[in-house]
Amino acid sequence: MPHRSLRFRSKAARITHRLGTWGPLIGGFMALSLVFVCGLIGYMKVEGWSFFDSLYQVVITLSTVGFQEVYPLSRNGRILTMVLIVSGVGSFAYLVGSFTQVLVEGRLQKYFGRRRMQKIIDRLSDHVIICGYGRIGSIVAREILAENVAAVIVESNPEVIRLLDEQGIPYVAGDATADEVLLAAGLDRARTLVAALTQEAANVYVTLTARQLNPAIRIVARADAQSHTQRLQRAGADQVLVPHMYGGVRMAQSVLRPTVTSFLELAGRSGAIDLQMEELRVTASSEIAGCNLIESKIRPRFNLIIIAIKKTAGDMIFNPQPQEVLEAGDTMILVGKNEGLDGLRAIL
Repeated sequence: MPHRSLRFRSKAARITHRLGTWGPLIGGFMALSLVFVCGLIGYMKVEGWSFFDSLYQVVITLSTVGFQEVYPLSRNGRILTMVLIVSGVGSFAYLVGSFTQVLVEGRLQKYFGRRRMQKIIDRLSDHVIICGYGRIGSIVAREILAENVAAVIVESNPEVIRLLDEQGIPYVAGDATADEVLLAAGLDRARTLVAALTQEAANVYVTLTARQLNPAIRIVARADAQSHTQRLQRAGADQVLVPHMYGGVRMAQSVLRPTVTSFLELAGRSGAIDLQMEELRVTASSEIAGCNLIESKIRPRFNLIIIAIKKTAGDMIFNPQPQEVLEAGDTMILVGKNEGLDGLRAIL
């Protein structure tokens, strides 16, 4: 018996959670509708009236307009009418109170705010989804948004959600491991997903789910230890980073090669100087596809230096020779001014 009661309370809690903001309003409408139907059936049974006469009597009774009764009521009919009036007024009062509560607490405004936010997300494509807005996720989001790349945050913490709302950053409130939440964030249209949740098990599950829902998406995942990277790679992550290890390596490089580290940091940060390190992909329709580096005239035409070329097979060619052919799907790693990079983008 206690187990049955516990299951009932659990089921009721799930229903209440799903109804969310509109739960009290839906309950009020259901109560008022129940009173209406019971009154209609009651007059048909107690007084033997037709459907239309019973309907008319219920309407004038619940509306309390005070019109004359359809027919003289019997004793049982008067009892039914009194019950209808009390129940109807009570249900209507509850409905009005629930609606007032929604307005006072700002739930209605929040609901329409979420609707507007979802419409913005639905219009996005080729964007980045960041699961988790903690210490790592917030930095990732800041850097991506600084490059004017569209991003959507998936977060479940109410305080963080309030902060995102204030900053006007697109977000989806919910559990990142849920299919419907990732789909609401536009997983089927996104270019990359970043699994930056604090719990590694959750990152594994997010990676598995995202890979199943969108096999073509690029996934970058966070791991707590180097020994755990293979687990995330098996789950479908294209790249796995261990934040504290990456930070330690950067600090060591700053000690050993401070000038090189400073240069790479400046070149990789947009707007820091008029110099940018960028990766650009050669498309099949590009005029330089099938040309070698001399024929492409990238250096004299755009004043750009090609540091490396990543071939479609995954091989990385550093300091490529002038005879190296650029094929569709190759990714060039270049250094140069933003003006030259923009010009090269235009022909890719």
